[in-house]
Amino acid sequence: MKYTASTVEEYLEQIPESRKEAMQKLRDVIKANLPKGFEEGINYGMIGYYVPHSIYPNGYHCSPELPLPFINIASQKNSINVYHNGIYADEDLYDWFVSEYKKYSNRKLDMGKSCIRFKKTDEILYELIGELSSKMTVEQWIDLYEKNVKK
Repeated sequence: MKYTASTVEEYLEQIPESRKEAMQKLRDVIKANLPKGFEEGINYGMIGYYVPHSIYPNGYHCSPELPLPFINIASQKNSINVYHNGIYADEDLYDWFVSEYKKYSNRKLDMGKSCIRFKKTDEILYELIGELSSKMTVEQWIDLYEKNVKK
């Protein structure tokens, strides 16, 4: 689903009522656990957590005018999705997440190439997403990003 929000608050106003509480809780958990330096805003039409240009002036290599994305959350047509760029760039972090997921849920992990999908709001693993959000600092993300992009 596409939203036309320019602020996080506008985004939250536009999503279906049945998802507002879950999205707000997901937002709160990420903000409470995210290391210092990341900023929140609308990024790629979703709620985003990114490295601002004041820290990383180069921005995102595909669109340098945009800040370097790290985590995005979105209310999509059939699910609430968490997009965590670090989990796809760091094999150890990916392996940790997949292993930990099994400790929190007996449901099959619904994970695509670029997202973790939660089809039902009562299946969102807030504690695990919070821990995942805390695992990488701005500096670590920049180093990993540059290592992967500038091969």
